[in-house]
Amino acid sequence: MKNITEQLVKFETNENIEKALKKDFLIAKKNNMFQKLVSELPIEDEILMKYTSLIEECSLENENCIDCKSIHECKNKIIGHAYTPTLIDEKLEFAYKPCRYQKKINKNTQHLNNVFYFQVPEELKNAKMKDIYKEDENRFEAIEWLSNFIKEYPQKKKGLYLHGNFGSGKTYLISAVFNELAKKKVKSAIIYWPEFLRSLKGSFSTGDFNEKFESIKKKQLLLIDDLGAENTTDWGRDEILGPILQYRMQAELPTFFTSNFNIKELEEHFSHSKDKVSIVKARRIIERISYMSEDIKILGKNMRN
Repeated sequence: MKNITEQLVKFETNENIEKALKKDFLIAKKNNMFQKLVSELPIEDEILMKYTSLIEECSLENENCIDCKSIHECKNKIIGHAYTPTLIDEKLEFAYKPCRYQKKINKNTQHLNNVFYFQVPEELKNAKMKDIYKEDENRFEAIEWLSNFIKEYPQKKKGLYLHGNFGSGKTYLISAVFNELAKKKVKSAIIYWPEFLRSLKGSFSTGDFNEKFESIKKKQLLLIDDLGAENTTDWGRDEILGPILQYRMQAELPTFFTSNFNIKELEEHFSHSKDKVSIVKARRIIERISYMSEDIKILGKNMRN
């Protein structure tokens, strides 16, 4: 007798829950956006009503998009996206989908996926040739060279050794070139050299050393940023930098460098590692850099102030 009573109570409870769900669903359906969303889903109301609260959240976010004038006015939880129901493999799922403004941004920046940035300022991702500072005549030679490189690539095989005072915009200039060529699906990498060496050394324990090393070595274009800012070690100079330069020189892959040192100062930097003096090994590195790149000095006011 007890089991029958329990079953009756359970049945009545389920029936009440279903009635409440249906009531809430019908009330929610009076909202135009809610009705629009469910009408686009080929699912019976008996199933949809179990998701009323989630669909209401979706309708609210999609309503916010109707009169939105720009992505900066976005009222949704995730800027530039609206929570939306979708039927996938006959299963109702909810996900954030980009709005029309976010889609435009994605389209305009999609080419940047072709550039790998390692430990460099975020602003370099937005570097553009049209935005570079052109009022300083000390920058003219570098700007002209880089502009010609864009026009002549991939016939142009030599990169650039761009050196000069701190904050003169060396990295920004070359980043603008890489970002421009990324629109033509050219794969490139911009790596902050001192941190890249530290990362490589740490990757011995994680097992991804070869992947990191080979990926950088084989990029169509490579910028080794702030060369000379690292502490010289036999390992970094002879086992990392040397093989990268050797491979890229033989493969004729344009390689770019930025440094606060001129080429003679860089040779001096590479000749000293701890207590050793390695003039021959330093000279070998410099010969490769000189063969692979053209040397241009850039002086100017500190663009970071």
